[in-house]
Amino acid sequence: MNMLNTFIKPMHPEGRRFVAIFAAIAVVLFLIWQPLGWLGVGATVWCYYFFRDPKRAVPQQAGLLVSPADGVVSLIERAVPPPELGLGPTALVRISVFMNVFNCHVNRAPIAGRVAAIAYRPGKFFNASLDKASSDNERNSLCLELGDGRRIAVVQIAGLVARRILCLTAEGSTLRTGERFGLIRFGSRVDTYLPEGVVSQVAVGQSTIAGETVIGDLNASGSARQIRVE
Repeated sequence: MNMLNTFIKPMHPEGRRFVAIFAAIAVVLFLIWQPLGWLGVGATVWCYYFFRDPKRAVPQQAGLLVSPADGVVSLIERAVPPPELGLGPTALVRISVFMNVFNCHVNRAPIAGRVAAIAYRPGKFFNASLDKASSDNERNSLCLELGDGRRIAVVQIAGLVARRILCLTAEGSTLRTGERFGLIRFGSRVDTYLPEGVVSQVAVGQSTIAGETVIGDLNASGSARQIRVE
């Protein structure tokens, strides 16, 4: 990999018009006052990186669940999946990944499965790192049905700054592990509800890479993973 590939990443099509708008504003700012123009250039570069969509090395071992988002694991706890998905009242292990405005915001399927249900629910815009964001904020929920009949919920949650959740798949579609299924603008969170009996393979405070970081293993048993911060 050369230096150019290190810094220049593919951009999601959703970002093209935003980068164009930021660039146009930067030109106007240059005409007003050159220092303002450079601030516009910086904002345009940030916008491009926000919508970056790099390739990922997706694990292929059967049963592995990967992170649906880039970010930091903010919560791991048992919680009832969104009622609109019809998964029942049983609390499951929920892994929450918080994305700040500098993370890549393309969301990826945690495991291969059929999209059995998609449910959108309007709501508030609390800071996505807060626990109440899962229940109170605007969200878009997906139910993935696995080959063995088990189901996994993946929930896109809008945050304090985010004002648009994009779901780029449809009910009945089949997703591969790590396949892109959506995007959130700008700053947000994604929750994954693990099937009963599956333990977390990440810990609170750990950074994740969408499509690469393993967050659970359907074939593993034992206790949740622990980490040491140095």
